[in-house]
Amino acid sequence: MNFTEGELIYLNKPYGMTSFGALAFVRQRVSRRMGVKRVKTGHAGTLDPLATGVLILCTGKKTKEIERLQQHTKEYTATLQLGATTPSYDMEHEVNATYPTDHITRELIDKELQQFVGDVMQVPPSYSAVKVNGDRAYELRRKGREVTLQAKPVRIDEIEVSDFDPEKMQLSIRVVCGKGTYIRSLARDIGRALNSGAYLTALCRTRAGDVRIEDCLTLDEFPVWLEKQRVEL
Repeated sequence: MNFTEGELIYLNKPYGMTSFGALAFVRQRVSRRMGVKRVKTGHAGTLDPLATGVLILCTGKKTKEIERLQQHTKEYTATLQLGATTPSYDMEHEVNATYPTDHITRELIDKELQQFVGDVMQVPPSYSAVKVNGDRAYELRRKGREVTLQAKPVRIDEIEVSDFDPEKMQLSIRVVCGKGTYIRSLARDIGRALNSGAYLTALCRTRAGDVRIEDCLTLDEFPVWLEKQRVEL
Protein backbone atom coordinates (compact mmCIF):
# COMPACT_ATOMS: atom_id res chain seq x y z
CA MET A 1 0.00 0.00 0.00
CA ASN A 2 1.27 3.45 -0.89
CA PHE A 3 -0.85 5.97 0.97
CA THR A 4 1.13 8.91 -0.39
CA GLU A 5 0.62 7.96 -4.03
CA GLY A 6 -2.95 7.28 -3.03
CA GLU A 7 -5.28 4.55 -1.83
CA LEU A 8 -9.05 4.16 -1.54
CA ILE A 9 -10.30 2.92 1.82
CA TYR A 10 -13.87 1.67 2.17
CA LEU A 11 -15.40 2.16 5.61
CA ASN A 12 -18.72 1.19 7.14
CA LYS A 13 -19.27 4.36 9.17
CA PRO A 14 -20.74 3.64 12.59
CA TYR A 15 -23.88 5.19 14.05
CA GLY A 16 -23.35 8.41 15.98
CA MET A 17 -20.01 9.39 14.43
CA THR A 18 -19.49 12.20 11.93
CA SER A 19 -17.86 11.46 8.59
CA PHE A 20 -14.98 13.72 9.61
CA GLY A 21 -14.60 11.77 12.85
CA ALA A 22 -14.27 8.50 10.91
CA LEU A 23 -11.79 10.16 8.55
CA ALA A 24 -9.71 11.47 11.46
CA PHE A 25 -9.66 8.00 13.06
CA VAL A 26 -8.23 6.47 9.88
CA ARG A 27 -5.84 9.33 9.08
CA GLN A 28 -4.30 9.24 12.54
CA ARG A 29 -3.55 5.52 12.32
CA VAL A 30 -2.28 5.62 8.75
CA SER A 31 -0.02 8.58 9.58
CA ARG A 32 1.34 6.79 12.64
CA ARG A 33 1.98 3.62 10.63
CA MET A 34 3.91 5.65 8.04
CA GLY A 35 5.80 7.63 10.68
CA VAL A 36 4.63 10.97 9.31
CA LYS A 37 2.72 13.83 10.94
CA ARG A 38 -0.29 13.86 8.62
CA VAL A 39 -1.28 11.94 5.51
CA LYS A 40 -3.53 13.89 3.16
CA THR A 41 -7.00 12.31 3.42
CA GLY A 42 -10.50 13.17 2.21
CA HIS A 43 -13.89 11.49 1.88
CA ALA A 44 -16.15 11.18 -1.14
CA GLY A 45 -19.57 12.08 0.23
CA THR A 46 -20.67 12.96 3.75
CA LEU A 47 -22.91 10.71 5.83
CA ASP A 48 -25.02 12.19 8.62
CA PRO A 49 -23.88 11.27 12.15
CA LEU A 50 -27.02 9.15 12.67
CA ALA A 51 -26.48 7.29 9.36
CA THR A 52 -24.30 4.24 8.83
CA GLY A 53 -22.75 2.60 5.80
CA VAL A 54 -20.40 3.13 2.90
CA LEU A 55 -17.90 5.96 3.34
CA ILE A 56 -15.11 6.11 0.76
CA LEU A 57 -11.86 7.65 1.97
CA CYS A 58 -9.10 8.80 -0.38
CA THR A 59 -5.48 9.30 0.63
CA GLY A 60 -2.56 11.11 -1.00
CA LYS A 61 -2.91 11.79 -4.70
CA LYS A 62 -6.18 9.84 -4.81
CA THR A 63 -7.87 12.83 -3.15
CA LYS A 64 -7.95 14.29 -6.67
CA GLU A 65 -10.59 11.65 -7.48
CA ILE A 66 -13.03 12.80 -4.81
CA GLU A 67 -15.15 14.91 -7.16
CA ARG A 68 -15.44 12.03 -9.64
CA LEU A 69 -16.36 9.54 -6.91
CA GLN A 70 -19.04 11.88 -5.55
CA GLN A 71 -20.87 11.68 -8.88
CA HIS A 72 -21.52 7.96 -8.48
CA THR A 73 -25.01 6.61 -7.87
CA LYS A 74 -25.76 5.71 -4.26
CA GLU A 75 -28.14 3.25 -2.65
CA TYR A 76 -29.72 3.59 0.80
CA THR A 77 -32.03 1.69 3.07
CA ALA A 78 -34.15 3.87 5.34
CA THR A 79 -36.83 3.47 7.98
CA LEU A 80 -39.42 6.23 8.37
CA GLN A 81 -41.69 6.87 11.31
CA LEU A 82 -44.96 8.15 9.89
CA GLY A 83 -47.28 10.52 11.71
CA ALA A 84 -44.70 12.84 13.25
CA THR A 85 -41.90 15.26 12.38
CA THR A 86 -38.69 16.54 13.94
CA PRO A 87 -36.78 19.74 13.07
CA SER A 88 -33.88 17.77 11.57
CA TYR A 89 -36.11 15.12 9.90
CA ASP A 90 -34.30 12.41 11.88
CA MET A 91 -33.78 11.41 15.53
CA GLU A 92 -31.20 14.09 16.28
CA HIS A 93 -34.07 16.22 17.62
CA GLU A 94 -37.26 15.47 19.53
CA VAL A 95 -40.64 15.19 17.81
CA ASN A 96 -42.10 18.68 17.31
CA ALA A 97 -45.47 17.80 15.74
CA THR A 98 -47.78 14.81 15.25
CA TYR A 99 -50.29 14.10 12.48
CA PRO A 100 -53.16 11.71 11.69
CA THR A 101 -52.24 8.34 10.17
CA ASP A 102 -55.55 6.45 10.08
CA HIS A 103 -55.90 7.13 6.36
CA ILE A 104 -52.44 5.76 5.44
CA THR A 105 -52.48 2.41 3.65
CA ARG A 106 -49.93 0.44 1.68
CA GLU A 107 -51.84 1.30 -1.49
CA LEU A 108 -51.62 5.04 -0.73
CA ILE A 109 -47.90 4.73 -0.04
CA ASP A 110 -47.24 2.91 -3.32
CA LYS A 111 -49.23 5.54 -5.20
CA GLU A 112 -47.56 8.59 -3.65
CA LEU A 113 -43.99 7.29 -3.85
CA GLN A 114 -44.11 7.36 -7.65
CA GLN A 115 -43.96 11.17 -7.72
CA PHE A 116 -40.46 11.08 -6.24
CA VAL A 117 -38.90 8.91 -8.96
CA GLY A 118 -36.99 10.75 -11.69
CA ASP A 119 -35.64 14.30 -11.78
CA VAL A 120 -37.21 16.15 -8.85
CA MET A 121 -36.72 19.42 -6.98
CA GLN A 122 -35.74 18.97 -3.35
CA VAL A 123 -35.20 21.45 -0.51
CA PRO A 124 -32.21 20.38 1.66
CA PRO A 125 -32.72 20.06 5.43
CA SER A 126 -32.04 23.26 7.34
CA TYR A 127 -29.95 21.10 9.67
CA SER A 128 -27.39 20.32 6.95
CA ALA A 129 -23.93 21.41 5.82
CA VAL A 130 -25.36 23.56 3.00
CA LYS A 131 -23.74 26.99 3.13
CA VAL A 132 -25.77 30.17 3.65
CA ASN A 133 -23.67 33.30 3.04
CA GLY A 134 -20.57 31.41 4.07
CA ASP A 135 -22.04 29.73 7.16
CA ARG A 136 -23.23 26.14 7.49
CA ALA A 137 -27.01 25.96 7.74
CA TYR A 138 -26.93 23.64 10.76
CA GLU A 139 -24.63 26.05 12.62
CA LEU A 140 -27.11 28.88 12.09
CA ARG A 141 -30.02 26.71 13.24
CA ARG A 142 -28.16 25.70 16.39
CA LYS A 143 -27.71 29.40 17.15
CA GLY A 144 -31.48 29.79 16.98
CA ARG A 145 -31.59 31.49 13.58
CA GLU A 146 -34.13 30.66 10.91
CA VAL A 147 -32.75 29.30 7.64
CA THR A 148 -34.47 29.28 4.25
CA LEU A 149 -32.88 27.03 1.64
CA GLN A 150 -33.71 26.89 -2.05
CA ALA A 151 -34.89 23.76 -3.83
CA LYS A 152 -32.34 22.10 -6.08
CA PRO A 153 -32.62 19.40 -8.74
CA VAL A 154 -31.78 15.83 -7.69
CA ARG A 155 -32.17 12.46 -9.37
CA ILE A 156 -33.94 9.50 -7.76
CA ASP A 157 -33.76 6.35 -9.87
CA GLU A 158 -35.64 3.90 -7.66
CA ILE A 159 -37.79 3.83 -4.53
CA GLU A 160 -38.92 0.42 -3.32
CA VAL A 161 -40.98 -0.40 -0.24
CA SER A 162 -39.28 -3.20 1.69
CA ASP A 163 -41.65 -3.22 4.67
CA PHE A 164 -44.66 -1.40 6.09
CA ASP A 165 -45.96 -1.93 9.62
CA PRO A 166 -49.46 -0.35 9.80
CA GLU A 167 -49.64 -0.76 13.59
CA LYS A 168 -46.38 1.07 14.33
CA MET A 169 -46.74 3.24 11.21
CA GLN A 170 -43.16 2.47 10.22
CA LEU A 171 -42.14 2.38 6.58
CA SER A 172 -38.89 0.86 5.29
CA ILE A 173 -37.66 1.77 1.80
CA ARG A 174 -34.72 1.23 -0.52
CA VAL A 175 -33.62 4.28 -2.52
CA VAL A 176 -31.23 4.54 -5.47
CA CYS A 177 -30.27 8.14 -6.17
CA GLY A 178 -27.72 10.60 -7.50
CA LYS A 179 -25.39 13.12 -5.89
CA GLY A 180 -26.85 15.66 -3.50
CA THR A 181 -30.03 13.76 -2.61
CA TYR A 182 -30.99 14.08 1.05
CA ILE A 183 -32.88 11.03 2.29
CA ARG A 184 -33.98 13.10 5.31
CA SER A 185 -35.65 15.55 2.93
CA LEU A 186 -37.19 12.65 1.05
CA ALA A 187 -38.67 11.38 4.34
CA ARG A 188 -40.11 14.84 5.02
CA ASP A 189 -41.61 15.03 1.53
CA ILE A 190 -43.08 11.52 1.73
CA GLY A 191 -44.78 12.46 4.98
CA ARG A 192 -46.29 15.54 3.36
CA ALA A 193 -47.40 13.57 0.29
CA LEU A 194 -49.26 11.20 2.63
CA ASN A 195 -51.00 14.20 4.26
CA SER A 196 -49.17 13.41 7.46
CA GLY A 197 -45.58 13.69 8.71
CA ALA A 198 -42.47 11.52 8.67
CA TYR A 199 -38.90 11.42 9.94
CA LEU A 200 -36.00 8.97 9.69
CA THR A 201 -35.36 6.46 12.45
CA ALA A 202 -32.63 4.60 10.55
CA LEU A 203 -30.49 5.26 7.46
CA CYS A 204 -27.77 3.16 5.89
CA ARG A 205 -25.82 3.82 2.68
CA THR A 206 -25.53 0.33 1.25
CA ARG A 207 -23.73 1.22 -1.98
CA ALA A 208 -21.69 4.05 -3.52
CA GLY A 209 -20.85 3.39 -7.15
CA ASP A 210 -19.57 -0.19 -7.27
CA VAL A 211 -18.62 -0.22 -3.59
CA ARG A 212 -21.07 -2.17 -1.45
CA ILE A 213 -21.35 -2.28 2.31
CA GLU A 214 -20.03 -5.86 2.22
CA ASP A 215 -16.76 -4.47 0.83
CA CYS A 216 -16.27 -2.11 3.78
CA LEU A 217 -14.24 -2.30 6.97
CA THR A 218 -15.67 -1.34 10.34
CA LEU A 219 -13.62 1.01 12.51
CA ASP A 220 -12.88 -1.92 14.83
CA GLU A 221 -11.54 -3.93 11.90
CA PHE A 222 -9.47 -1.13 10.39
CA PRO A 223 -6.43 -1.18 12.76
CA VAL A 224 -6.10 -4.96 12.34
CA TRP A 225 -6.41 -4.64 8.56
CA LEU A 226 -3.82 -1.83 8.48
CA GLU A 227 -1.34 -3.84 10.53
CA LYS A 228 -1.48 -6.64 7.93
CA GLN A 229 -0.72 -4.34 4.99
CA ARG A 230 2.71 -3.93 3.47
CA VAL A 231 3.11 -0.15 3.56
CA GLU A 232 5.53 1.72 1.30
CA LEU A 233 7.13 4.70 2.98
